[in-house]
Amino acid sequence: MTQLFLVLASLNGFLSVALGAFAAHGLRGRLSAELLSTFQTGVQYHMYHALALFGVGLLTLNYPAASLPKVSGYLFLAGILLFSGSLYLLSLTGVRWLGAITPLGGLAFLAGWGTLAWFALNPR
Repeated sequence: MTQLFLVLASLNGFLSVALGAFAAHGLRGRLSAELLSTFQTGVQYHMYHALALFGVGLLTLNYPAASLPKVSGYLFLAGILLFSGSLYLLSLTGVRWLGAITPLGGLAFLAGWGTLAWFALNPR
């Protein structure tokens, strides 16, 4: 399980840097300032949670039997897909209803951090 979260962290870190570079060099001038900012918000939260996945990988290394770090890792991954993914798609397509998905990703991020706090208070 440790390897899974470290691989997910690495791939998501890579993707967030690649997408950030794509936005800075490939989308500037093609998107409005508002949509470019929306895309960059997706990149920012993507990177934050790639780092969170790395932390989860380290926790699973030290607490291999604990389930809460794994749950938080899956919640972070869901948040990346829903939050950042919806912002990327909204920016690139202009389809506004995709913004309705973004808060679900935010809730997944919050649940992931809450689960980590719960684990920190009760490491099992």
